[in-house]
Amino acid sequence: MLTKEENERLTRVGPGTPCGELMRRYWHPIAASSQLASHGTKAVRLLGEDLVLYRDRSGRLGLVGDRCPHRRASMLYGVPEEDGLRCAYHGWRFDAAGRCTEQPYEQAENPHSTFKDRICIKAYPVEELAGLIFAYLGPAPAPLLPRWDLFTLGADVARDIGATVIPCNWLQIVENSLDPVHVEWLHGHFKNYVFEKLGLEDRTSFGKHEKIGFSVFEYGILKRRRLEGEDEHDEDWATGHPLVFPGMLKSGSASHPTFQIRVPVDDTHTLHWWYTCHPPRPGQPVITSDTIPYFDVPVPGVDAAGEPEWALLDNNSGQDIAIWITQGALADREDEHLGASDRGVILYRQMLQENVERVARGEDPINTFRDPAQNVFLALPVEEAKLGGRARLTPGRPRAGGATKYSPLLRALDEQVSSGRAAGA
Repeated sequence: MLTKEENERLTRVGPGTPCGELMRRYWHPIAASSQLASHGTKAVRLLGEDLVLYRDRSGRLGLVGDRCPHRRASMLYGVPEEDGLRCAYHGWRFDAAGRCTEQPYEQAENPHSTFKDRICIKAYPVEELAGLIFAYLGPAPAPLLPRWDLFTLGADVARDIGATVIPCNWLQIVENSLDPVHVEWLHGHFKNYVFEKLGLEDRTSFGKHEKIGFSVFEYGILKRRRLEGEDEHDEDWATGHPLVFPGMLKSGSASHPTFQIRVPVDDTHTLHWWYTCHPPRPGQPVITSDTIPYFDVPVPGVDAAGEPEWALLDNNSGQDIAIWITQGALADREDEHLGASDRGVILYRQMLQENVERVARGEDPINTFRDPAQNVFLALPVEEAKLGGRARLTPGRPRAGGATKYSPLLRALDEQVSSGRAAGA
């Protein structure tokens, strides 16, 4: 358990909070590139701050405060120009650094006015990488945007990006990644119950956990499991998969590895990304696209009759989201009772506290990269076959294992594969 004060310290992310200061030392994905493919604006809320992301007519990105410093009009209605964003209300223009570069009436009345030189709007650095747009809200100089392995794979690797905003605090989502045993129950026994409610054939059980383990590595924590019938040479234990501090999980398998990235929107909402790569496989068609496709992932709730929306619970992601939400908008950890299955959760909280303290001392936290030579290809382990290949899928439902069930790219791939089989028949 955590005291109320400890829980507040590790969950609150607004400006000036201990964890908020830590989170501001990292780059966070705030949009898919395809969501702002041409010039335009997009509302963004990140770490408790309301902002506007824009792309100007030269293709440059900017991230500014959501209110014009003149009369507080919304910059969401700003007009992108060749260099910057112009407020719709009186035409004040700002560049990506937040400088006011033009005040039409003020300058017309007094051509020698220096008023604009004394005006600025809050602005933050943004960078684009591998189909995602990242923002950094911390102090200068900003660290390098990390080149994690899935972001740097070749052009022959198909990718897709899914996202949703989950109405709960970021920490209860990340802690789920340090809890191997829930897979056996939530994605095994409960999944079978969901399939029963939907009138569908049960999936194969994930197997019984006999041992779990966690080890700290240079980028975070490796999660390991040994299932019934396995030994410690099996990759579930020998390889495991990593939680990259502060909140990115690499999961899936070598044939379709996924980054699950958890971005704190504010204290009670989290932007959750699924970034999945699909390397070419022998005998399967290759799907290419000029842009990485984006799709929305639905958040399960209850229907008009007060029953769970069972159709949204037939996949791991939907099951996880439902449980995270039911812990409350911000989980009360004073009343929890941790057991042996929670060793990874305890280890993560220790790592989180240690890095909060590092930032308070003026030091860089873990995964702060400043040397370009060390930020070329940051390799992370992944199992060749998730859960030893035990997570087999019900016939006819090949994409229901997680959020990728909603991917249009994989739907197209499935259709091509099915068409090829039909033609071969």
